[in-house]
Amino acid sequence: MLTSLWLLLGLAVPVQGSYFSISCPSRRHCQRALLSNNDVLLHCNASGAQWHFIFLQNKAIWVYDPSRTSNTETMPDGSLLIRSPLSSQTGFYSCWDSGGRKVVQYDIDFQDVESLHITHRDLGQKPLQNETLSLGGRELVFTHWETWQDCNRCGEPGERKRLGYCYVEESPEKPMPCWLYLGDVKLWSSRMRPEMQVESCHVPCTPLSVGYATFDDYELSEKSESAWLTCPLGSIYRPILWEANSTPLTWKGQLSGQDVNTVLDTSSGGSRLQVFQGAIYECFLQQELVARFNPKSKLDILASLSTEDWKAQKSKADRVLKGLKLMLLLAPVLGLLGVLFKLFRPSRGRRRDQLLVVK
Repeated sequence: MLTSLWLLLGLAVPVQGSYFSISCPSRRHCQRALLSNNDVLLHCNASGAQWHFIFLQNKAIWVYDPSRTSNTETMPDGSLLIRSPLSSQTGFYSCWDSGGRKVVQYDIDFQDVESLHITHRDLGQKPLQNETLSLGGRELVFTHWETWQDCNRCGEPGERKRLGYCYVEESPEKPMPCWLYLGDVKLWSSRMRPEMQVESCHVPCTPLSVGYATFDDYELSEKSESAWLTCPLGSIYRPILWEANSTPLTWKGQLSGQDVNTVLDTSSGGSRLQVFQGAIYECFLQQELVARFNPKSKLDILASLSTEDWKAQKSKADRVLKGLKLMLLLAPVLGLLGVLFKLFRPSRGRRRDQLLVVK
């Protein structure tokens, strides 16, 4: 089932995996802030690539073999895939070719997605304000905003989001992501965290010819009467839309407290959805339908079983009733045949007399 599903998704969605791809020009040194718990692919086009990386929390240990870190994997083309990166994996990643030459280096700050500050423009919610740190100077802490993602819906009102990362500016020329700047200095404040901002959008549709994958029905958790649904290939870095019985589930509805039967997972940017009642849930990735879910509660299942039992009993009763009607219709006919048989059937005495006459 899952194999067929992923084959369908591979044909349906023009992306490779749910990870976010990062590229850096050859022989260059690139710096980037990203979010923890969201897969990322660091590109390195080198034959026989080897990755060396060091985590800032422990500068004394270099790791030469990514297989020694359970959530990293070197891909066939030499790129490094990091699944659900941890904040503690903030550090320096360098790719070397088989000749021992450095091909590219990434300085990556995996900022803690669990501390994500989310706001919605339509609700008048404000992003975090700039602050000043005192670490021997007057360092400015601010949010570096990425560009807005595409609208998650077309032809009708939708939403779009953008991500912001904590940066420190010691001089205007060289701002740095917060935890790369701090290194192994233990410092944290409520200002030093990433952000996500959402706003309404409305864009026209373009023709699409994409199929979708249908997941099997299943029962909600017996303990919590809820279930987590995951949008295949979804990511906080991509536009995602959920619908329940064709009604959009929005960040505005969740942040305003209007939507209480579902929860969009903040740490995955809405790639995961918690549901508390049965419905038809559909997931759209970059405006394309990629999955459909039909979770059922125990009450739904019992109601379904009761309906089936009632139908079975009704069918059985109908068969019995038809049998009785048939018997009632046949009874007069059988009675008439019995009378005729008695009238025209010769008695034993008359048969004996006829036999004597013949002799």
